[in-house]
Amino acid sequence: APLGEKMVLVGRVLDEGGRPVRRSLVEVWQANASGKYPHPVDDHEAPLDPNFLGKGQVLTDDEGRYRIVTVKPGAYPWQNHAFGWRPAHIHFSLFGNAYAQRLITQMFFPGDPLLAIDPIFQSVPEAGRRFLIADLDLEHGVEGIALGYRFDMVLRGPRATPIGV
Repeated sequence: APLGEKMVLVGRVLDEGGRPVRRSLVEVWQANASGKYPHPVDDHEAPLDPNFLGKGQVLTDDEGRYRIVTVKPGAYPWQNHAFGWRPAHIHFSLFGNAYAQRLITQMFFPGDPLLAIDPIFQSVPEAGRRFLIADLDLEHGVEGIALGYRFDMVLRGPRATPIGV
């Protein structure tokens, strides 16, 4: 099993009218619990976890729901700014009913103090930042084993999940 804090991530993919996007391909990639990506250009000195792939994909169901079991990613150093560290985050790429409907974004965790100094998170207008932070969702966790988080994504409209982050 992968090392780190286990988590169950649930959510829905919705269109601009709040309707579920059925059979949407949800792709995720993330660092492991030590903040290391299993990618050759990641030169962070944290250890790789041989039991962690760092990526996955799932299709939403008829209600637009998805469920992913993973570990909470670790923060990692980033030389983009002085004393730069990226907060824990998960990358998402998802497709709507047509490939013209694609959203690429990042999901962050509530209460992370690194959000205040992360240039990527801070580049999103303040009103949209809340749409990038998952909610703690104990109902979907597994008592004593995994915390639950909820992250709903809206493809377009006034409640759209910010893209390009």
